[in-house]
Amino acid sequence: MERLQKILAQAGVASRRKCEELIQSGVVEVNGEKVTTLGAKADAAADVITVNGKPIRGENKLYLMLNKPKGVITSATDPKGRKVVTDFLTGIKERVYPVGRLDYDTEGLLLLTNDGEFANLLTHPKHHVPKTYHASVNGIPHGTALEQLQKGIKLEDGMTSPAEVEYVDVDMDGNKATVSITIHEGRNRQVRRMFEAIGHKVTRLRRIRFGELGLESLRRGKFRHLTPQEVKELLDLARKTHKVHK
Repeated sequence: MERLQKILAQAGVASRRKCEELIQSGVVEVNGEKVTTLGAKADAAADVITVNGKPIRGENKLYLMLNKPKGVITSATDPKGRKVVTDFLTGIKERVYPVGRLDYDTEGLLLLTNDGEFANLLTHPKHHVPKTYHASVNGIPHGTALEQLQKGIKLEDGMTSPAEVEYVDVDMDGNKATVSITIHEGRNRQVRRMFEAIGHKVTRLRRIRFGELGLESLRRGKFRHLTPQEVKELLDLARKTHKVHK
């Protein structure tokens, strides 16, 4: 017997938190009985579990890495008909969804999966999985400004955790720079807001690394499957950082 939201997440219905919302909204039934209690347990092998009247079924677990282009929505669908990340997943029949977000104007490494447990472990705030970006900015941030980012900076939604920053490229003639920044949180437009807070507008933002997983030679708009070893390493890192930050 396992918690119902865990069973739903493992079946690829959605992330664990989204599955909790589905249960509370009253669309989940076990053996014909509506269940709205988050603590409820079921037996995935013996019970008939439905969501919106449709039985859940075990899916092959998929773990994908996409090099997301700029100008694409991090969503499986968009009611306005704009281009979404799943448009690039040629040949993938299973329903997958993004692990976390990259905003419309941000490009680079995005993970997608149908494994709700995997998604929950990597995105839950308590796990502090590092994510590295290359931020091209107007102007050249002084070392003292970068030190502010390293120590943590106050945004309208509170202090950020300390970041790791270093120069990637400095163009004195063009008065611009590219800075590598590693953060351990996932707030909305966080990197852009951090640089704005020290007086430098981000003109291009690209995520190059998620944990120890890098984009390497994956071309823009292309995707690949993660290897079992890469999946294991990401999960191990999430569990390790949780223990470190307890």
